[in-house]
This record gives sequence, C-alpha cells and structure tokens, in this order.
Amino acid sequence: MMFNALKDETGLKETTLESRTVYQGTFLHVLSDTIRLPNGVETTREYMKHPGAVMVIPVFENGDVLIVRQYRYPLHKVFVEFPAGKKDAGESPLITGQRELLEETGYVAEEWLHVTDIHNALAYCDEVIHFYIARGLARQTEQQLDDTEFVEVMRVPLVELEQWMRNGWVPDVKTQLGIFWLKDFLQQSSKKSDSNN
Repeated sequence: MMFNALKDETGLKETTLESRTVYQGTFLHVLSDTIRLPNGVETTREYMKHPGAVMVIPVFENGDVLIVRQYRYPLHKVFVEFPAGKKDAGESPLITGQRELLEETGYVAEEWLHVTDIHNALAYCDEVIHFYIARGLARQTEQQLDDTEFVEVMRVPLVELEQWMRNGWVPDVKTQLGIFWLKDFLQQSSKKSDSNN
C-alpha cells in the first residue's frame, strides 16, 4: 500500500512542452526544456542525458577488495574508487560490469550479484549507476586500458577502505555507498552461514 502511494505522481508531475539541445558531445547531451509545473506555470529545466554506468564491488574470500586510483579531471585530483564505467550502446549492465572489471583490473569474477541502482545527480542528470558485487575473483590478464586511461589497481582490506572513507580520503559517493552495501551483504551472508551450521 505504501509503495503504491510513493509511486503516485498526482500533484507533482511536470509536463514537457518543448525540448532543445544545448550541447551534444561524445559523452554528454545537455538539454533545456520548457515545462509546465503542476500549478500550470511554465518554466525551464536544464539537465544532462547520460548513457548509464556500472560500478563493480570486487571482493575476495578473505574480505579484501579491489579498488582503483585515477585522476578525475573536473576536480583535478586523484581519487580512490571501485571499478566503474559507462555503458556502451545496447549493452546490458552485467556485460558492462564484466567488461569494466577486466579492462580496469585484469580480473574476472565467477559470481555477479546486482544489489541496487542509484541516481547520483538526479537534480540535473538522468545517469543511473548499477551496482554489482563480484566474487570468485581471478586475475586473467593485464589491464586493457584505452590509450587515454591511466588507472592504478590496489587490493586492500574492506575495513581499511572503510577507515579511509571515514578519514575523508574516499569522497566518491558511489564508492562510499558501495562500501556500505558490501558490508551489509557480508554481514547477511555471515548470518546465513551461521544459521546453517
């Protein structure tokens, strides 16, 4: 009952009257739409369209995780993140995750678990990021990076990565959320294992 109430858009829905492309790049598409508000007033909404992305949370049997370090140009700084990347046209999120894990780290995984989808910038962008936990990790090859990519791979204990986050060293929001999702998953898995013994 409550879920249906949350999905009800009556009194909140905005109606698109006209849509205009402001910028079309190779990656982002910026639009400016004229819309009608629920009270009938017309106004403008500016936003970006994004192809969508996948973040992989690679975890080893002992609780270590694979992370990457890379330079993020908009902030002119190196960040610690879980492996992630944008979807190619027509690509399923799972295939994107498998491709990105292999390309960025050289690893493959036997088990893939979709845990959630997030909209990380819903006020101005339609990007959705699909989260997958990857287990049964094995190094298959060297990194397969694009000519314009420079990524360092690190293996660290999850508890250490969480401490880095609490120290303010992991400000990337998707990675912070991934840490919490993984902790919850491992705790639930441990409870199930204990109840089966």
